[in-house]
Amino acid sequence: MKSGNSLPDAERTKQFIDALWRPDGADTSPVLRRLMDFVRIPNLSPAYERDWAATGHADAAAELLARSVAELAAHWTDRGLPCGDISVEILGGRAAPLHDPAGARRTPALLAEIPAHGEYAGRDTVLIYGHMDKQPEMKPWSAGLGPRSPVARDGKLYGRGAADDGYALFSALCALAALREQGCAHARVLLLVEGREESDGEDIAYYLNTLEKRLGAVSLITCLDSGAGDYQRLWLTTSLRGLVGGVLEISVLDGPVHSGAASGIVPSPLRVLRILLSRLEDEKNGMIKPSAFRTAIPKDVRLEAKKAAAVLGAGVYSHFPFVAGACPVEVDGARLLLNRSWRSRLSIVGLSGFPEARGAGNVTLPRLEAKLSLRLPPTLDCRQAADALKTLLEADPPYGVRVGFNAEACMAGWRAPGQSAWLRGAVNRASRTFFGNQAASFGEGGSIDFMRTLSQACPHAQMLVTGVLGPHSNAHGADESLDLNAAGKLSMCLAHILAAHAHRAA
Repeated sequence: MKSGNSLPDAERTKQFIDALWRPDGADTSPVLRRLMDFVRIPNLSPAYERDWAATGHADAAAELLARSVAELAAHWTDRGLPCGDISVEILGGRAAPLHDPAGARRTPALLAEIPAHGEYAGRDTVLIYGHMDKQPEMKPWSAGLGPRSPVARDGKLYGRGAADDGYALFSALCALAALREQGCAHARVLLLVEGREESDGEDIAYYLNTLEKRLGAVSLITCLDSGAGDYQRLWLTTSLRGLVGGVLEISVLDGPVHSGAASGIVPSPLRVLRILLSRLEDEKNGMIKPSAFRTAIPKDVRLEAKKAAAVLGAGVYSHFPFVAGACPVEVDGARLLLNRSWRSRLSIVGLSGFPEARGAGNVTLPRLEAKLSLRLPPTLDCRQAADALKTLLEADPPYGVRVGFNAEACMAGWRAPGQSAWLRGAVNRASRTFFGNQAASFGEGGSIDFMRTLSQACPHAQMLVTGVLGPHSNAHGADESLDLNAAGKLSMCLAHILAAHAHRAA
């Protein structure tokens, strides 16, 4: 056994974790078996499953993950690893449901506590985050694949929630077990897996507030729900965009009329939509026009984007499934990375009010609804942006038609604090050791609302935001997959970083 404060042996760590994540181990690895069981549960996030509490799918997912923690701890203890001190509980589960002030039930959350191990003498805590709720299924999946039919193929595990974000709990547990297998020290760890991240993150703020005294002095926060530019190195996320999402309603008529009689007299609701969107977006290049949705991009962020673009080359955009002949909005990799991380951009993610094209009659439609998703720079105030967007879209409606915008989601962006020397060194050593390349970093385009809340609640904590949502992982889309090799290597890196965290205090 190694000294309690020493760093783990790289080859031994690799062998231990490889055995749990190797693609041909789906039938033998307790980790992959339980992760496949997780994929089978249709536990959609509340935004996409209004009666989620009645279906029981969220409770089933939480209970499965709780059993998985207990079973893995027992499995490893039986093989001589000191893992019997791991405890697990479900917060707000069906046995003891919790409700918000409006009477709505809160989603369940899983809390696993792993006491400090070895010769670690610190009194601080490492908080590791993941989520269990899922995005809708989306269609069509490729032949032989399905959102609730887990398949291990070509080094990947396919199924909804495998990569986003079911793997996180297992990755963290494997890293801790690898440390204990070598007698290496680690701090007290709290594993928190929540059930509303894909909606609005409201419940996690409640749980963090409830757990404030149990959290203790958090010195490192690790979020395993982010992206990777490729699978050849460890990627760190240095920022997340904010988000304003909502439904724009446009009503022109009280009912449909013959298009031959109405066209030229009655304005089309689609034309009204085009006019309103032109207030916000330059349709030629996607730039957002009003200054209310822009912020200055720091010099170090621009430099980081140039470095990441140099590493990725055409990989910045080539992994997207463009149809033949299509191309990105521009080819400068650094500009593209900044477009998706520090510049506001609009997506129309839903449209209703139109019949299917092949069965549509000659009718002027009376109304439409468009679901807008406006991603915001990390440091922009999302509440002010939501107010500005509502004012912009509703003011002086074209032709006097009825227009209303209802903001359904408002998520704050986040920028990571500077890294301490020990963390920067540990990240790079881990990436070189297990991936063979220096670590890289970039700003992510997604939104994790509570990261800003965490930063404010734990102002002295170092932040490690990473993940495996790399090329072709298809999070939120069809054929979502987890690259098992990358998941294993990330777990190895996490073991090394947790050991370095403990070693720094020695």
